[in-house]
Amino acid sequence: MKFDQKILFPIQYLYLYYQYLRTNFIIKKTMEYRRLGKSGLQISALSLGSWLTFGKQISDDTAEDLMKLAYDKGVNFFDNAETYANGKSEIVMGNILRKMGWDRSSYVVSSKAFFGNGGKLPTQLGLNRKHLVEACNGALKRLQVEYLDLYYCHRPDKNTPIEETVRTMNHLIQQGKIFYWGTSEWSAQEIMEAHMVAKEYRLIGPTMEQPQYNMFERNKMENEFVEIFKNVGLGTTIWSPLASGLLSGKYNDGIPEGSRMQIEGYEWLRDRMLMQDKIEKVKQLSALAKALKVSTASLSIAWCIKNPNVSTAILGATNKNQLLDNLTALETATLLTPEIMEQIEGIIDTKPVLPEW
Repeated sequence: MKFDQKILFPIQYLYLYYQYLRTNFIIKKTMEYRRLGKSGLQISALSLGSWLTFGKQISDDTAEDLMKLAYDKGVNFFDNAETYANGKSEIVMGNILRKMGWDRSSYVVSSKAFFGNGGKLPTQLGLNRKHLVEACNGALKRLQVEYLDLYYCHRPDKNTPIEETVRTMNHLIQQGKIFYWGTSEWSAQEIMEAHMVAKEYRLIGPTMEQPQYNMFERNKMENEFVEIFKNVGLGTTIWSPLASGLLSGKYNDGIPEGSRMQIEGYEWLRDRMLMQDKIEKVKQLSALAKALKVSTASLSIAWCIKNPNVSTAILGATNKNQLLDNLTALETATLLTPEIMEQIEGIIDTKPVLPEW
């Protein structure tokens, strides 16, 4: 049977357009939103971060493409910090937010303070009142927003009393400059100390923690924080779900050109991540992913968000195809039956040993 080409072309065009709309509709409808700890704030289970990418590894145009794509797919949380590219990451993100003109109520943006944004003087670092307030003001200016939804203490500060830090964060909330405050890479003991101080002085304690969590880094999320999840409630915005790209499978046969393991100054990351025993495990994961007809990256991210204590997994992408693949983790998570999860456990063999009490 022959078709008139003049008729066939419009039909093909309409079909492709239908597929485009269908794909966008499905992803938007299936984006999952989770409460951030015990707060009422709901953030997307997958979010977009800017560490090593914005203002450093990718162009500003690419950063814009990634943010727009993420937002269109239902992502509502964009993560940043004063120290990322010494503040340039926040400048890039702020310019994009201004250009996009999205309703401010439709997205969540964060910053973090501790390392500073280039200055090395004692007053330009840490969690003392002076630096926390000035870092907040600087982030607001660079991001071009009137408030930060989330504001993190990027690391614990041994030189500042925890009471000073908690009081300062509470003060910033009262001023309307931040809505929620949290921690990043704090121990369970340090988080609980902050809560005890907050309770004693009737202040607002930390709502969330940003720990590293992936198949090779599990102790905090699955062991150390268990009692906090149960007794206090804690939101988690996990970083490095792909272990700096290792769990995407792209390092299975060497270091690709342009990957973050080649970034100058991050040799420590390469030395820590690219260990042969880990690569062998990733190769087995890749075989499992192939059997499930998903990418290794999608499988690895899906494994993270299967943990109900994960509020969101922060993605770090360098191009649109990579981000699109990462976003399929929501669908991949539905494939992770108890049997598949057990199979993954047998491959990675990294489950923390829990205390017997």
